Formats: sequence, C-alpha cells, structure tokens
Amino acid sequence: MSRLRNLLLAAFSFAALSAGAASAEVVGKVGVDWIGNDIIVEAVSDPEVKGITCHVTYFDRSLIDRFKNGNWFEDPSNNSIACRQTGPIEIGNIDLSKDGSEVFRQGMSLIWKTLVVNRIYDKTNDTLIYLAHSRELTDGSAKMSISTIPLYGQNVVWKNGKPQ
Repeated sequence: MSRLRNLLLAAFSFAALSAGAASAEVVGKVGVDWIGNDIIVEAVSDPEVKGITCHVTYFDRSLIDRFKNGNWFEDPSNNSIACRQTGPIEIGNIDLSKDGSEVFRQGMSLIWKTLVVNRIYDKTNDTLIYLAHSRELTDGSAKMSISTIPLYGQNVVWKNGKPQ
C-alpha cells in the first residue's frame, strides 16, 4: 500500500530526526476498515528527559482511500498523545520558555503537513506538558492533544539544577 509513501516519509523523517528530535518506534497498528486505513501507535522517548515515554497515535490512509477520496499526498491531522513516567526521571538541558521545545516531528504529507510534539515546563505547577499538534504551511490545524507529567513529589534529577 504505502511503500512509496513510507519511502517519502522516511526521507523527511530522516531530515527531521537529524535536527535533534526524538525518534519513534511503532508499537501498534490497528486496522480500522476494509480498505486498509490504519491507526498507528508510536512510542516516543524525550531525548532531554529520561524516564518519560509518550505514545502518539495518528491515522495512516490506505492507497484505496487515496484513490477513492483524492488528496493523495497527506494524512488527516487527527492525532492523540499520552505520556507517562516509565523510569527514573532525569531532566537534561530543557528549554524553560513559554514556547518550550520540539521533541518530535514526523511528516504527515509529501511536503506541507507535520505532526509535532512540543514539551513545555510549567514551573508554577512543577509539571511537564507534552502537546501534539499538526503544523501546516498554509493554515495551522486546530486539532491537538495534550498530556502532562506532574513532577511534584517525584524524585527528579535535574542535570543543571531545578529552576528556581
């Protein structure tokens, strides 16, 4: 079905991963209909925060669906994220600004659309926030998902000292 698509996404993903974003491992693939559309589940480890794993889901359109509906070169912006502590938490050099930093990105179209996961540190509530959203060149997508990791009461190691 998606051999060409996978090759194109691999090329774009390689470029994205080369920029320092986390890599993902496909841990699940659920068929949702008879024409071959799937929901993909990937595990993403934050490269600057050890002990946190996010599971991101997205829709993978089949070749039949692409023939039937047109719009050949992109998948829908639907996505979801859930992040949990999966080991001892060790926080490296993270961006503490309101914008946070991009942890993961993956192409969802030939050129324009990208699934992005950003990490933001909420200092007031001592919480890591992971935001999944689609980035499009022309119009942003309002479809987003959020997951939080409260650090309060946890034995967290800050490599550069906890922000004051």
